[in-house]
Amino acid sequence: MDDEDAGSGVGSEASPRSGPTPSPSSLPHHGAARDTAAEPPTTSSRYVAHTVNGSHQFVMAGYSLAKGIGVGKYIASESFTVGGYKWEIYFYPDGKTYEDSSAFVSLFIALASDATDVRALFQLTLQDQSGKGKHKVHTHFDRPLESGPYTLKYRGSMWGYKRFFRRSALESSYFLKDDCLKIKCTVGVVVSNMDYSRPHSIEVPESDIGYPFGTLLDIQEGVDVTFCVAGEKFHAHKFVLAARSSFFRSELFKHESDEEKNQAGTRNEIKQIIVDDMDPTVFKAVLYFIYTDNIVNYDDEFSTASSDGSIFDTLVGKLMAAADKYELPRLKLLCESYLCKHIFVNSLATILALADRYHAMELKSVCLKFAAENLSAVIQTDGFHYLKQNRPSLQSEILRTVAGCEEQSSSVREGHGTVEVPASAE
Repeated sequence: MDDEDAGSGVGSEASPRSGPTPSPSSLPHHGAARDTAAEPPTTSSRYVAHTVNGSHQFVMAGYSLAKGIGVGKYIASESFTVGGYKWEIYFYPDGKTYEDSSAFVSLFIALASDATDVRALFQLTLQDQSGKGKHKVHTHFDRPLESGPYTLKYRGSMWGYKRFFRRSALESSYFLKDDCLKIKCTVGVVVSNMDYSRPHSIEVPESDIGYPFGTLLDIQEGVDVTFCVAGEKFHAHKFVLAARSSFFRSELFKHESDEEKNQAGTRNEIKQIIVDDMDPTVFKAVLYFIYTDNIVNYDDEFSTASSDGSIFDTLVGKLMAAADKYELPRLKLLCESYLCKHIFVNSLATILALADRYHAMELKSVCLKFAAENLSAVIQTDGFHYLKQNRPSLQSEILRTVAGCEEQSSSVREGHGTVEVPASAE
């Protein structure tokens, strides 16, 4: 029995009803269905490599005093981080090896992290101090590399030049000024990732938790505490304040038992508190921060002063004081970040005084480092004399920081070990 006969026989037995038997042409054609089926989905992947770049400026004052430390011994910069790894610049005044010691200085960049097979690009620049911009540059960044980025195998691996600059030419050049060299190193750490195609994705928007809380402050629904500030009234929610500030948590609930708290919530009583040490504008900004976790955009009012201490009377100065009083560390850090961008020679002293008064330790540290790096200009300002007369302890801290930086910059290391002149403890 062939296939056609088998098909007819099965059809006759399975369909006892009267009526025409379907012809073969009216039956589904499975071969045609396979021909028109959709193509299987195609996936894709992509390898993406790029560099994470960062630079470090190394100022070596007292070049003439560094000469004679010995072949193979170097002056090291402070460690700096690029691409998640620590790096150091090594300058060899007497050369890295004996065959080069008589005529050349050596310059290298070294991996200072416990890591292996770190791939990177480098640029070493000896800066021209004549103002003409004719720097001596050795770089990987602007040319193709035949063998790819340089690989540092382990901690202490380095890249650079044993014959970086002829010593006699260096000492008679504009690269050396006032017995000082300025070296800039740029590191580009190679990072990579694999991107895979995905048929679908679900985007999660940025958190907007500050928006509904800010709205709650605006509509003032359910408020249960009122602050009276220089004739202006501000309404708020005790539990929001208490959740954000340990100061408010203590002040608003310190005298209440659990039963009293529950009764107060039932009676919907509004507590009134008088604030007599703050401007309404400042208190409004504090409330705005508590509810939104952001700072108001008052750039004009955030302006800093130069030397007479009036920065304490600006909005950012008063917000710093409020952040310290109300124990709002993020608000204080936002103020520190803003002021950090406005540290100049003329503003240094008053910003330092502000940071010290309100325990803004990160800002204070930045101020002290800035003062140490620009001491000759800073000591000529009225602000420095203000510190001398009114905050002598801060003036002493500046000088101690300068002394510590000088000791640290004189550290001398040999081989992969370290031989250092004792430096100030951090």
